[in-house]
Amino acid sequence: MLVNKSAAIKGYRPGSLLVLAMLLLSGCAGGLLERKDSGPSRPVDVSHVPDAVPQVEPLSPYGNPASYEQDGIVYRVLRDARGFKEQGIASWYGTKFHGQRTSSGEAYDMYAMTAAHKTLPLPSYVKVTNLSNQRSVVVKVNDRGPFKAGRIIDLSYAAASKLGFMKQGTTQVHIETIVPAGSHQTTQLNHIPENSTMYVQVGAFSDKAKANKIASALRSELSWRVLVTPFRVNGNRVYRVRVGPVMQVEAANRLVASLTIPELGTPKIVFE
Repeated sequence: MLVNKSAAIKGYRPGSLLVLAMLLLSGCAGGLLERKDSGPSRPVDVSHVPDAVPQVEPLSPYGNPASYEQDGIVYRVLRDARGFKEQGIASWYGTKFHGQRTSSGEAYDMYAMTAAHKTLPLPSYVKVTNLSNQRSVVVKVNDRGPFKAGRIIDLSYAAASKLGFMKQGTTQVHIETIVPAGSHQTTQLNHIPENSTMYVQVGAFSDKAKANKIASALRSELSWRVLVTPFRVNGNRVYRVRVGPVMQVEAANRLVASLTIPELGTPKIVFE
């Protein structure tokens, strides 16, 4: 998620943050989807899932700025993945994010061999070795994170299962990039993927009436169009509050920065 905290936004009045915070703290915006992350309800055999195959690919048209800010920390995206190595704690993510858009614009599939990293170019390919049992896998990095202190990579459910640490949640790993011959140094990209529409999603709510109240508060403070759209997550209907469509990435970044409050969390940029 790319955030530019330094910019103001046209048509935005700071009072909207106060209005939203009051709604949330008073219970009017309750029902925010805060489901804990987990694996599938029944164990799934992923031993047959092949490792990611490194290949020459263009940079993702989104998710590769020179830098971005998350939780007050500025991360600088590497221009070249060659020769990168790192050792630290790996974690994994599952059903809570399954099917959602990653920072690169791809849908997250917890049964695929993918990962999230804070600074590697998107996409990159990484060999991950679990130092507790020496198992190794190759994953495609197509997302940003993890943003908890001390963690260096967030792996899919499938990758964590194959590395043997799914049950304990974290493990010490060594990672190193695999860059196919013919790959070129990365460059910053800042445009919208072709044939896609960009929105800023403020939140996903289980209660339609409460989602509508948040949307109404936003409409009173923003010049942008605010939508409430139904969506199903693991069979449950939720209501996504979105601002847009937004035509420029820079404008979307400013919206994310302006609408970020602790009570509501950090909005995210999505493509459809």
